[in-house]
Amino acid sequence: MPHIPIYQVDAFTDELFHGNPAAVCQLEAWLPTDILQKIAAENFLPETAFFVPTPQSGHYELRWFTPEIEMDLCGHATLATAHVLFNHLGWDMHQLTFHTQSGPLAVSKNNDLLTLNFPSRPATTASLPPEILKGMGVYPMEVLKARDYILVYHDEEIVRNLQPDKAILDQINLDPGGIIITAKGKEVDFVSRFFTPQASIFEDPVTGSAHCSLIPFWSAQLDKKEMVALQLSARKGKLYCVDAGDRVFIGGHCKTYLEGNIFVP
Repeated sequence: MPHIPIYQVDAFTDELFHGNPAAVCQLEAWLPTDILQKIAAENFLPETAFFVPTPQSGHYELRWFTPEIEMDLCGHATLATAHVLFNHLGWDMHQLTFHTQSGPLAVSKNNDLLTLNFPSRPATTASLPPEILKGMGVYPMEVLKARDYILVYHDEEIVRNLQPDKAILDQINLDPGGIIITAKGKEVDFVSRFFTPQASIFEDPVTGSAHCSLIPFWSAQLDKKEMVALQLSARKGKLYCVDAGDRVFIGGHCKTYLEGNIFVP
């Protein structure tokens, strides 16, 4: 029976059981999309990444799946895939390039810090759907939207302690986006949390792609290009952020949790 090497990696953390877990699957060629989706559902992690080598050294095709859908962009599973290539599969240069639905994405390595080079997605002022307002229960200072809705609050403790009503939020479908809540940080530059209505994993532990919008927003608010961010989920994760105009750099650490094989008929 054919087997697929699989790794499970905690991303945006230097401690096991923290950060955001991702499965990383090494393929020689693409399997049918329905099989990839079934594997992601079986893994039941926030994301499963699949990568395939290209003829060009250090370049790979990359796709990401939640247990329900294929995503257009995912930060933590990209970081996890780079970690696997650098630390388990022998890639000894300092950069990799992934070819994705969101274009080419480079990941660089500096000691044990991996840095994503992602597209900037600045958000614009938006109206808040009534389901989101009711489900959150606390009106934000500001509402913006890019792929995701961004709700800006005046205090970190609101972000930390807010308890959204999933039943109410599940009345709205934002695929492939979600809801970011954010505030200026006390010990870091800014904090956030991320929720996905109608998803089996309601709160994402650490959301790299959300920072494609958070970085340009907080860079303008704080008048800083380099920032440190903390995602305040139960698992928590730290991100090292740089606003570079039409690109953002998102750095983080990773820890390997397991290595094994999937057997596919």
